[in-house]
Amino acid sequence: MRIKNLVSVFIIILCSLICLSGMTGKSEKINELKVNKNGRTSILFDSSWRFHLGDMQDAEKHDFDDSSWRSIDLPHDWSIEDIPGTNAPVDSNAIGGSSTGYMVGGTGWYRKTFYVGNDINGKCIRIQFDGIYMIADIWINGISLGTHPYGYTSFSYDLTSKLEAGKLNTLAVKVRNEGRNTRWYSGSGIYRHIWITATGQLHFDHWGTCITTPEVVGDHARVNVKTSIMNEFPD
Repeated sequence: MRIKNLVSVFIIILCSLICLSGMTGKSEKINELKVNKNGRTSILFDSSWRFHLGDMQDAEKHDFDDSSWRSIDLPHDWSIEDIPGTNAPVDSNAIGGSSTGYMVGGTGWYRKTFYVGNDINGKCIRIQFDGIYMIADIWINGISLGTHPYGYTSFSYDLTSKLEAGKLNTLAVKVRNEGRNTRWYSGSGIYRHIWITATGQLHFDHWGTCITTPEVVGDHARVNVKTSIMNEFPD
């Protein structure tokens, strides 16, 4: 029995290591958007961003020069960074004052430039932000995607018609933590993951699946699954 138990433990550890190695592969530096010709592609889009603390005019534009900005990987929280030349991370003049523990807030900019190949043609492309604190304005190639005002919920935008195949594309994110939004330390910036998903033109709607268990009795349960299908083929 002991030998069998040891073998079982070894198999479990080996499988865990294999899974972890597969997850690690997702964290490679990504400066090119590559999608599968068939099926669905989901890409962790956290690496190779540039960051600037403070507001900056025209930083949303595609041709803006961000070469002097700091290179970072996400997730990122500038409120806890020891930034040279500042009083960070704790500053008596912090915009949130005691409401945010005197941690640095204010405005920060993020930009990422990446190449998009022609393999996106015929695909539906969507970006999902798992969480940005707090007020986030998003642009792709200088085109506004929208504003998300709340720091604790994920949100998503359709990029299909806005990406330029065969060219460099630029995502720009302006984040404002104005310090009038909480009673505890919140952090500032893109503090959760970003995902790019590519699907066929016939696909499940984003967040379009709902699973409920309206009846659970003893060892039996009734499960309801509802989903929305999107047909985005041209008419």
